[in-house]
Amino acid sequence: MKHILFELDARRERARLGGGERRIEAQHARGKLTARERLEVLLDPNSFEEFDMFVEHRNSDFGADKNVIPGDGVVTGWGTINGRMVYVYAKDFTVFGGSLSETHAQKICKIQDMAMQNGAPVIGLLDAGGARIQEGVGSLGGYGEVFKRNVLASGVIPQISVIMGPCAGGDVYSPAMTDFIFMVRDTSYMFVTGPDVVKTVTNEVVTAEELGGAKVHTSKSSVADGAYENDVIALEEMRRLYDFLPLSNREKPPVWPSADTATREEPSLDTLVPENPNKPYDMRELITKIADEGDFFEIGGAFARNILTGFGRIEGSTVGFVANQPMVLAGVLDSDASRKAARFVRFCDAFNIPLVTFVDVPGFLPGTAQEYGGLIKHGAKLLFAFTEATVPKVTVITRKAFGGAYDVMASKHIRADVNYAWPTAQIAVMGAKGAVEIIFREEAKDAEKLAARTKEYEDRFLNPFIAASRGYIDEVIQPRGTRFRVARALRMLKNKQVPALWKKHDNIPL
Repeated sequence: MKHILFELDARRERARLGGGERRIEAQHARGKLTARERLEVLLDPNSFEEFDMFVEHRNSDFGADKNVIPGDGVVTGWGTINGRMVYVYAKDFTVFGGSLSETHAQKICKIQDMAMQNGAPVIGLLDAGGARIQEGVGSLGGYGEVFKRNVLASGVIPQISVIMGPCAGGDVYSPAMTDFIFMVRDTSYMFVTGPDVVKTVTNEVVTAEELGGAKVHTSKSSVADGAYENDVIALEEMRRLYDFLPLSNREKPPVWPSADTATREEPSLDTLVPENPNKPYDMRELITKIADEGDFFEIGGAFARNILTGFGRIEGSTVGFVANQPMVLAGVLDSDASRKAARFVRFCDAFNIPLVTFVDVPGFLPGTAQEYGGLIKHGAKLLFAFTEATVPKVTVITRKAFGGAYDVMASKHIRADVNYAWPTAQIAVMGAKGAVEIIFREEAKDAEKLAARTKEYEDRFLNPFIAASRGYIDEVIQPRGTRFRVARALRMLKNKQVPALWKKHDNIPL
């Protein structure tokens, strides 16, 4: 019996070595952890249960049968993060460059199936060179099976992808269908085709970083939702994000103990909005002063910075924050901001996370670039997402809410539940100057008359009380009491139910 146990230990040791000491050292030399080291950081100590450690590929073409390594380039299994179950897979770059074979894909698919059946999220750690070319269509078929499960799991369980090395070809499409993508600066890349192929096909000379580095995908393409300095920080931040998320769409968000009372007032908010309506202020300050203990996990912070999206907690329970950011483009809605916020709203709605929206929006960004880029359809995505969402929705207008953007930003008219306004709120079709120049066009040349008309318009419309008199605003509140009012509203809405009209699915303006 002992010799059998010794053999088991030897086989496990060999599997844990992956591609061997030399390749592990090379991985470390690039500033990267190995697949198993990454899982040790991500998961609670001693919680990882590995599956399919001894799986090997079955390909014999091009001499592949002479190079067989247990595990076949991906480590799969389940564990816990702060005591809550999670399914994981981590591609092992030391084994065939982490490339995907048929059996490699089958390991990932098993984890995806178990996650959907048992109602727990999947986190994938990617560090791979794409399809295993020696397997041809077998590898492509494997990708297809993984992709199918990404789609089936969407809206059922949260899916998170962390790009921790090269990620090319088929390996980029699975992350693209997950809920969140995060990258590691300087060591991770995402592209459909690499720099060499780009040079051959288009004659462009570009580096991997320029083509698909973390800066590109977090600030330009919006493929990634955030980037971190190294593997350890990225994985620690994933543990932090995980604490905000429910395990599946069958559960409500987790509730964590908090010493931050709902009755806490913030007197500094009374002076947050400047007296000059054209002067910016940082909406992030409002979010951090409202959220429990100032904890705000931002999503997509480097892209479309004129709108803020992310997770926080109120009375220990997760909420999704959406807020215009006056510090960037005056908080205007454009195509990028609309798409960013719409996707975040739809995630929150899919997983029962209440939405808190802070509004200071002068309208939609005008101009040919926006119109040619489809602003109408992109803006409609946010309108559609907020209207479709059935989770509790609480909206606070802090300053400007002009034009169609007032409607779009979770107004009462698109099924928001509780709508508050600060006394500084200005709810109108447009700003006073532009409105007066249109209404009183003939008087526009007379400066005194124009000033008087502008004052008249400001007194009549640039306040929250006309909207409040029609019931579009439920209450005008003191800024210092915003946390208390939001917390009470969410408490009142915690058992909200909305009867659904039967439909196969909607047709959001993609």
